[in-house]
Amino acid sequence: MIKYVIKRLLLMLFTFFVIMLICFVLIKLLPLKDLSALSPDQRKIIELSREARGYNKPILEQFYIFWKRIFTKWDWGLGESYLPSTDVAETFGRMLPATMIVNLYSIVLSIPLGIALGILAALKKNKWQDQVISTGVMILISVPGFVLAFLLQYIFYFKLGWLPALMASTTKYGWFSWTTFKSLIMPVFALSLGVIASFARTTRAELTEVLTSEFMLLARTKGLTKGQAIFRHALRNIAVIIVPSIMGEFIGIMSGSLIIESYFSIPGVGGLYLNAVRALDYNFFMMESAFYTFIGLLAGIVVDISYGFIDPRIRMGGGKA
Repeated sequence: MIKYVIKRLLLMLFTFFVIMLICFVLIKLLPLKDLSALSPDQRKIIELSREARGYNKPILEQFYIFWKRIFTKWDWGLGESYLPSTDVAETFGRMLPATMIVNLYSIVLSIPLGIALGILAALKKNKWQDQVISTGVMILISVPGFVLAFLLQYIFYFKLGWLPALMASTTKYGWFSWTTFKSLIMPVFALSLGVIASFARTTRAELTEVLTSEFMLLARTKGLTKGQAIFRHALRNIAVIIVPSIMGEFIGIMSGSLIIESYFSIPGVGGLYLNAVRALDYNFFMMESAFYTFIGLLAGIVVDISYGFIDPRIRMGGGKA
């Protein structure tokens, strides 16, 4: 198991650096941004930064300098066309809490609710409860998140006026105040509904299969009630599938808030990424790409590794059971 974990981590890092190399090379093939519209002080600062990062040297040498400055100084460069002459890493760190808070609320809502709906649908299989939940799951999985965001804004802001359309300013109210929480209800639901549907579908499918298995019949013949058999045996067996998904979702859900943040004016790294792409600011693009690439790869490896820890019968990477 330890050998498998080390192997997967090394493979993840290799994949990460290959992706970043491709992004870096493609960006370097583009022309440099014109600095004529900036003030003389801003131009001078950016030109000195470019010189320090080896912009006049071969691409591979620039790539080496790029990572060397990151590992030694945590220097991701300066903004050029978007937020000129501002430190990229500092700006990213300032906007990261907004992304984390909306994703934290989404995780707390979506995972327990999705699993609960899946369990209810499995226990009420082919009844009206199952039909309603299954229909809702099919709709939510089919509809993109940005469409749900638009519908939520239209219904709860424009028509009913119950919730604010945009996120409240955190400088005045604080991250965990009621005003901020109320302004995040719609983006949290827009981000959570697809995750709720996914967990409900997975939980229902796994629990339905377990409930019809032979060991459940044996548990009932030994004198266990239906409830005892479900909680002691059925739920423990579906945990092998559900728990790794939960672990991956804790990490992976952050990559799903790009569009939602821009819809609700959340000052997070998702909006920063989109603005940097629109402005063709390469330094912001590189840091954001590194962040979301690492998040995606880490979510996948956490899911794979967690199987071996949750179920001792599973042995990863070959070898004897």
